[in-house]
Order: sequence, then structure tokens, then C-alpha cells
Amino acid sequence: MKLRRWLRLFVVVTIVILFIFFSNAVTASASNSLMNGQVFYSAGLYNDAIRVWSHAVSRYENKNDKQSQALMLSYLALAYQQNGQLVLAESSISQAKRLIYDNGKVVNLKIGACVLNNQGELLFNLGNTESALLSFQQAEKYYRKSNDVMGVIGTQLNSARALQMLGYFLRAKNILEQVQTSLSAQPDSELKVTALMNLGNLLRVVGNYVGANEVNMQSLKIASAMQLHPQAFMILLNLGRLAEEQGRLTNALQFYQKGAVANSPVRLQASVYELKTLVHLDRYSDAQKLFKQIYTDLLPNYPLSQTKVYAQIELASDLIKMKSLQESSGHGNIKQDYLNISAQVLAKAYKDAQTLAHPRAESIALGRLASLYEQTQQWQNAIKLTTLALEKAHLLKAADIAYQWEWQLGRIFKAQGNIEKAITNYTEAYRILQTLRQDLVGINQDVQLSFRQSVEPVYRELVDLLLQDVPDIALKQQQSKLVFAREIIEALQMAELANYFRQACLNGQPISIEQIDTNAAVIYPIILKDRLEVILSLPNQPLRHYATLKTSAQVETAIKAMRHSQRKTSFERERLLIAQQLYDWLIKPAAEILAKHEIKTLVFVLDGSLRNIPMAALHDGTQYLIEKYALAVAPSLELFKAGVLHKDKIKVLAGGVTLPNQNLSPLPGVEQEIKSIRALVPTTVLLNQNFTIENLRNNLSKQYSVIHLATHGQFSSNVAGTYIQTWNEQLDINMLNSLIAERNLQGTSPIELLILSACQTASGDDSAALGIAGVAAHSGARSVLASLWQINDEYTPVFMNVFYKQLYSGAKRAEALQKAQLELMKSEEYKHPYYWASFILVGNWL
Repeated sequence: MKLRRWLRLFVVVTIVILFIFFSNAVTASASNSLMNGQVFYSAGLYNDAIRVWSHAVSRYENKNDKQSQALMLSYLALAYQQNGQLVLAESSISQAKRLIYDNGKVVNLKIGACVLNNQGELLFNLGNTESALLSFQQAEKYYRKSNDVMGVIGTQLNSARALQMLGYFLRAKNILEQVQTSLSAQPDSELKVTALMNLGNLLRVVGNYVGANEVNMQSLKIASAMQLHPQAFMILLNLGRLAEEQGRLTNALQFYQKGAVANSPVRLQASVYELKTLVHLDRYSDAQKLFKQIYTDLLPNYPLSQTKVYAQIELASDLIKMKSLQESSGHGNIKQDYLNISAQVLAKAYKDAQTLAHPRAESIALGRLASLYEQTQQWQNAIKLTTLALEKAHLLKAADIAYQWEWQLGRIFKAQGNIEKAITNYTEAYRILQTLRQDLVGINQDVQLSFRQSVEPVYRELVDLLLQDVPDIALKQQQSKLVFAREIIEALQMAELANYFRQACLNGQPISIEQIDTNAAVIYPIILKDRLEVILSLPNQPLRHYATLKTSAQVETAIKAMRHSQRKTSFERERLLIAQQLYDWLIKPAAEILAKHEIKTLVFVLDGSLRNIPMAALHDGTQYLIEKYALAVAPSLELFKAGVLHKDKIKVLAGGVTLPNQNLSPLPGVEQEIKSIRALVPTTVLLNQNFTIENLRNNLSKQYSVIHLATHGQFSSNVAGTYIQTWNEQLDINMLNSLIAERNLQGTSPIELLILSACQTASGDDSAALGIAGVAAHSGARSVLASLWQINDEYTPVFMNVFYKQLYSGAKRAEALQKAQLELMKSEEYKHPYYWASFILVGNWL
């Protein structure tokens, strides 16, 4: 994987280091054995670590010192696991667990805690997160009983990692807050710095960038004051990583450069990070100079270790990206030269990984080398090396790299024209990704930063292969491919949401359209490189599909034009021209069959930037789509929760801000909006100073079926940028989810409808509408009514008045939305789509 693995390994290593300090109950010789093995372990010299710890196990077994023997066995298990010797790892940890007990009781609480923590680490690395969490929690209990505060903190950090991976965001957040409080009460020490570093990494992983920055700066201050130079340099790398994730590449570069000074113990890592950032900033001349320094000076003089192996792997990847070096060098064959250098670097990385007995690095180096053969169309070598890399990944049970080599084989076979073989490998890559949907966002943070490069293409390219030979009118025997393609489109939606939230969405079961609404059709468009594919699902009918031969660039251009045409000052001709074009692509081929089956509602499972445009404003040349159909958007039918909103159950909790506050403009129309709702349905109001998170929490415990929030807010492609503004602070999407989760735990009936009035998508964010899908997926509400752009609060009361009247008269949610939009359209003042098209219903349309 990329250099970011170093930081992931650092989290693991430093947590293990913590427990060296915790084991005060062991003998001095045991501590020496631990430390000696740890030096090798942290350097990636797992064979040497195994040798040291195995010798210690034998020594303590001869002395009948069962507790020290158990401790060494638990560390030995971790080394075996890293070395790919999984049977020995499991055997060692099982033996260690047996030794810490006597008549069912733990003999030495601190050693017992350390063994259980190491068992948790082993289980966590093997993907058994639930069992790992139980081990961490049991270890924490033993540390508490022995009054070991830092031991408690270490296991809490581990538990937070596991909870975050399992999707328990609120519980993980609470634990991290407890850790912060505990650490603030501890005196400054090397151990405190290490704990703060781990805390900062975890806060970054869960998307709390502000908290991560504060903790990292705190740890840097302590490390600098105590002259803990190795830790200080590692913190600089952490700060660089944090800045990189936030898109602050210039700041990231500065941190990396500070970490790459001559006396830095992490100079190689920081230099390779710096090189990668220079490439991203298009500073190729500086990148070329730095590459020469790394290649000719740093790497040859760096001791053999896993750090060096991964540096070589990353360096080879960066070389491929530096295409402009060909132009700046003046050498016509410079690109091939760099390919050759990359191959040499990867071959050396593989050899070094073999020497270190590091099978994971071996697999990665081989797979990357095979990729070079793929690029140069040396197919047999590419297949041979990729297959070998895949075999090593399977032996390690390293699914997060195995899917990449399955995907690579699929690409190679596709390039050779062997479509069936390609589909087989792509399908296996897809299946692995489905099992990894949780692990990818919990363990492998590389994927969060490169989702669109390393995960999303697997789904799209597999759909492409499946639909290549399916004719426009699907035959019965080809239904299986269409069904599978639809499954993949749904799975892509879920993977995007998992990546968005940095935690897996709950697994569900796709629901057949006839189980939901016999008068609705579901439309699945997906943007491929050379065409726009659409799968159509009708009640009790075989799936159909049709395609428009437009490149993804042409589709994206049309989407941007459609979005731009919705501005208030656009002319009708401009709007209708692009609206008709997209209608022709998405709806026209299905128009006849939709009419034949008397479809009344269209539900869109939208792909990519298609989420940014209002389907209601598509035009067939005679009328808008909303004039013919009620419309809804579903992030995925897998998340769909059916249920009708009965008019006698409508009870509203409305919150809003009308006055200027928090440097935001006033929303005078909100008061009239809420007043009109209150006149129609039973409503509890939290306005201005009363609209706080605490008041919202207190009222959510009551039986409200509709939550209506009329205030400033923003939807973003980044979960950290999606929030709702209360009177005194921002309510981010994860906190909103937590509030509703608390309500659900109390047995209160689910929220049927969450209305977010006056919120808008982030300016300049092409994927901001993903935030609306994110709110719908994680808010706990069965459906969300939101807007694609900021709407004027002068006409919103008119819209909401009609919407609530329709709901209260028994109309389905999508029908109520349709009637409200048509009401605005009929008005001379509000007939422009700008006023009515932005409203979208996401989720349950019934």
C-alpha cells in the first residue's frame, strides 16, 4: 500500500509500546526481552523479533514462570501474524491466554491485561473486530482493577478504533472524549506524548480534524519541551497527513519538509511524503531534484527495514506520476527510463521484503511490478507476477490487497479481449470489496483518500463488462447479468456512503419494487467512460436497460450545464435545451413502457454528479418531468425502509433561526414558514435562542413523526462540511445521527420525515449533493426533504403550506412534493425552475 501504511503501523506499534511501560509487574529480564524484541518488531524485522521472543518463551517455560511466558507468547503472536504465520500466531495467543489463568482467575492483572490487549490487536488485524473489541474491553477492566491509568487509556484507544470500524460512531466519540480528559490530568511524559499521538490519529480517522489538530499540537509542544525528538518528528508527519486530508497541500508540504531535515530519524518517510505532495502540487522541477536525492542518497544509506521497503514501493509509484519530467528533461525516452527505474526499485523492494520475511510487502511489491508490465503490455509477465502477488495475499488473508490483484488480473484479461475471464476476476474483486466495506474505512485510510482511484473503478468497470453484450431490449437469459449489474450499482452507492462517513453503513436487503409500490419505477443511471447506461426496474417485469453513447466527459459537461441553467437569470431556451437533452438520455427510451404500465412515481438511484441536478426540471419538449410523475431519490433501495406516513400520526417538531446570528444573514421568512405549519398540523416550535442542540435532544425523545429544521446549513461531499446551524453552534451530521440514535434506543417510533429548509449544497463542491444522501442514509429518518441550492425564504412558506396540506390530506410524500412544486410552477412569480426544482425527496416516497 502507500506510505500512509507507515502511520497505520505506527498506531499499532506505539500502542504495543504503551504496554511495555504498563507491565511493571514483570521482571527486569522480561522487560529486556520485550524491549529487544520490540526494537526488531518496530523496524519490521519480524524474524528477529520472533527469535528473541521465542527464546524468552523457552527460558520462562524452563523457569516455570508462566506469567512472563504468557506475556512473551502474546507478543510472539503479533510477530507471527505480521510474518504471515497465522496458525502459529493463533496457537501462541491461545497458549498465552491459558497461562494467565489459574482456577478461572487471572493471576497477574497487568500481565493478563497486556495479553488480552495483544489478543485484541491480533484479532483486529485479522478482521475479527467484534471479538477484538471484547478483548480490549476485558483488558481495560483488568487495568482498572490494578489502578493503571495509562493502561486504561491505551485499551480505550484500541476500543475506540474497533468501535469506529464497527460503525458505533457515538460510542467511539465518547471514549475519545474520556481519553482526552484523562490525558489532560496526567503529568507530561514520554508515555503521554505517545498516547496523544495515537489519540490524534484516531480523531483524524473519525473526521474530527479540529480535535486532531489540537491534540497533535499539544503532543508536539510536550515532545519539544521534553526534547523527545523522534516523537516530535513523527508528530510533524501526522500533522502533514492531517493537512493533506483537508486538502491543505501547501501546509502539508511544510510539515513534511520540517520532518525531512538532516537529523530527523524519519527523514526517509518525510522525504517520500514530500515528493508525493510536490507531484500533487505540479512542482515537477522540485520533485525531480528531491527524487534524485532520495534515490541516490537516502535509500542506499538507509538500513534494511520495512520502512525502506515501503519507501521504495511508494517511490516507484510517484515516478509513474511524474509525466512532466519527460517534457522538462528534453530526452525523448525519459518516460521509459523512469519506467525502468521504477521496475528496478520495485524489484529491490521485493528482494528486501523477502530478506525481511515480510510477505505483505512482498505481495505489494510484486503486484506493483506486475502493474508496470501491464502498462507496457507485457501480458504474460503481468499475469504471472499478479498471480503470485495474489497467492501471497490470500495466504496472509490480506483481503485489502487481494482485491487489487484480482482487479489487476481483470484489467489484463479485458485488454486481451478475454471478457469472460475478466468478469470472473472483476467479480471476485467486487465480492472481496463487499466483505471489506467496513474494514476499508476502518483500517485502510489509503482508500479514503483514493476511493475514486482504487475502489470505485472496480464497480464501474464490472458494470461496463456485464452490459457490453446485453442488447437494448434484454432477453430472458440475460436477466442474470442485468440483475447483477443493478446489485453492483446499489453496492457502489453503499460504498460511497461508507467512504463518506468513514464507517460502514448498516447492511440491508435490497427490496423488490413490487414490494414497495406497484405504481413506481426505479431508474439506475451509471456513468461509464464511453456511455451513459440506464437500468430500468418496473414492478413484476424483467429488468430493461438502454445506453447513450456519450463519454463521461460529455455527460459531466451536460450535468454542469443543466445545473448552471437553473440559476434565476437563465432564459427559457437555455434551460429547455439542456433539460431536453438529459431527458432524452435518461427517460425518453423508457417513456413508452412507463406509460404502458401506468407508472406514477419515478425513483432515481443517482450516480455521481447526477445527484447535483434536479430531475424535476427535465423536459420532454412539452412539459417538465414533475408534471408527469411524482419523483424521489434513493441512495440505495438496500437502505429503504418502507412505511406510510398516516395523516393522523403527523406531529411536527420545528426548529429554526430567524434572527442574524453566528455571522449569518437573517431568515425572516422562517417565522412565517413555521407559523403556517403550526396552523395546519400539531407542532412544537424551537425558535432562535430556544433552538439549541440540548433542547433538540430533550424534545427528540417525544413522539414526533416529522422534524422540520428551517435554518442555515450546508451539504458537502465531506462529512465534516455537512451541518445544520442551531442558535449557538453547528450540528454536524454525525451528531444529528447520534441524537436520533439516542431517541431510537428509547423505543420511540422512527422519524418518518426530516425536512431541512434553507440549507444548501456547498459552493464549488461538485459532489456536495452526496451530503444530502448522507443525511438520508444516516439520520435515522425514513425520508429527507432538502434542497439542491439555497432557496429564498420568501416563497418557501408557500411551498411548505401546500406540502403539509397534501400530507395531512393523505397524499404520499412524493405526491405531496409534486403538488407543492406544481403550485409554485403555476404562479407567474415562481414559475422559473429556480424556485421549485431544488426541492428533492430522498428515501421513502410513500
